[in-house]
Amino acid sequence: MGWATGIMVYLVIWWTILFAVLPLGVRRVQNPGKGQDRGAPERPDILKKVVITSLVAGVLWIGFYVLHQADIFDFRHWASTY
Repeated sequence: MGWATGIMVYLVIWWTILFAVLPLGVRRVQNPGKGQDRGAPERPDILKKVVITSLVAGVLWIGFYVLHQADIFDFRHWASTY
């Protein structure tokens, strides 16, 4: 696996994990102000969620890399069979 493929796999894993982490711990605003959406989160904690996402994606990417190096995920083999 080249470095570009590794980065792209990491980005796909990162975005997938981000969408799974975004709704965690979200509470609605109890008394929304004028022009504020009732479904808006009170404290979105985006930085915390980005850090959690990066750590989990890093662990999953390392797992994928190890499995790829062990030829369990061999993209060239899959491409040649179809």
